[in-house]
Amino acid sequence: MTSAADAREALIALRAEVAKAVVGNDGAVSGLIVALLCRGHVLLEGVPGVAKTLLVRAFATALDLRTTRVQFTPDLMPGDVTGSLVYDARTADFSFREGPVFTNLLLADEINRTPPKTQSSLLEAMEERQVSVDGTPRALPDPFTVIATQNPVEYEGTYPLPEAQLDRFLVKLTMPSPSREDEYGILLRHAEGFDPRDLTAAGVKPVAGRAQLEAGRAAVAEVKLRPEVIAYIVDLCRATRTSPSVRLGVSPRGATALLAAARAWAWLAGRDYVTPDDVKALARPALRHRLGLRPEAELEGATADGVLERVLASVPVPR
Repeated sequence: MTSAADAREALIALRAEVAKAVVGNDGAVSGLIVALLCRGHVLLEGVPGVAKTLLVRAFATALDLRTTRVQFTPDLMPGDVTGSLVYDARTADFSFREGPVFTNLLLADEINRTPPKTQSSLLEAMEERQVSVDGTPRALPDPFTVIATQNPVEYEGTYPLPEAQLDRFLVKLTMPSPSREDEYGILLRHAEGFDPRDLTAAGVKPVAGRAQLEAGRAAVAEVKLRPEVIAYIVDLCRATRTSPSVRLGVSPRGATALLAAARAWAWLAGRDYVTPDDVKALARPALRHRLGLRPEAELEGATADGVLERVLASVPVPR
């Protein structure tokens, strides 16, 4: 049986393994690990060319879990994701053919390029860990995590995710353009023959799997929270609902997501208790996609991260 210490060591090793293929972005890898520990889903946002898909592929390769990729397009149908009933001429009956959602790690690439009807096919899967086809619920494997990517600047031919679906993502991670040093490292690797299509040649190999993940989840569930820290999370979330720039604040689901993410972050740091600093560290990724800004505030340049900065500065921190 895998110990909690061994599980932590293996999951932290994912960062070094992914770094063999992706330069920088340790924060995004840490966010992916937190989501796995919390049984949550990840929305990964960044402009084209910052290696969003490569990051997820490298992360999946470093995990000994079943992974599937779906390229979301305007003509993708819900059955292409969940699966559908297929007529079998030999038995003169219908049988269910599983879709790509029956996996452990689902990469939903460019999720905002498919219409709402197909986006909604993931709602039940993300929340209930099952899909219903022809009225019959079918359980998904455990673990099951969706990592969805989207482009924040190209709106032609895209369909913004509705608030109900955004709220089902545990965290929203952003991938900025690399620093000059990181960009130099990227080009140096390519000059030396790095092929992003061949991660095995880059030396990426599985370093963690189901056993380490289960041990990590059990250990995270034992991480303690003081009443003062729980109250701090409540106050932060309630403060977003009264911000003059916000039309839709953080829901109670968002508060529970922040609590779970802070617990996982504390455990990865080697502690069995959550501090206010853990809450602060996870507040932006856990809450930024749950805020609906007023149109006039957006015209004045307000951002979700800016609102959260002001909230974090205004809510008293427990000692």
